[in-house]
Amino acid sequence: MDLSLPTVGFSYLYTALATVLILIVALMTVIQVGRMRVKHGVQAPSVSGPDAFNNAFRVQQNTVEQLVLFLPALWLFAVMVDDMYAGIAGGIWVVGRLMYAVTYWTTPEKRGPGFGINMLTLFVVLVWSLVAIIGALV
Repeated sequence: MDLSLPTVGFSYLYTALATVLILIVALMTVIQVGRMRVKHGVQAPSVSGPDAFNNAFRVQQNTVEQLVLFLPALWLFAVMVDDMYAGIAGGIWVVGRLMYAVTYWTTPEKRGPGFGINMLTLFVVLVWSLVAIIGALV
């Protein structure tokens, strides 16, 4: 049985790496909700409790909402524009999401900058992809 790693015949390695990092951040939000459930005795399926739990739950929910938009947009950007730029955009999104999560967990009123980074990154990726698609059609 050959256990060696296969040769990667894949040209989107930066985007793939960014995707893994994005999914790790999403997993971190799931773990945080679980930790807050245990710490504050919030039994499933309840989705409300003390502020610390509510904040963790909102971070997780907002992250899922963002993933639905950002991941397809990121891959569209990688295909239509550039893999390396998509990887950079994904890295910026990760930084913004970590800022958002940590500030929401600790001081929710300061979560805006992280959220802004995420939304700006999404906007740039979507608009640039649209321009590339229109350019390819013309």
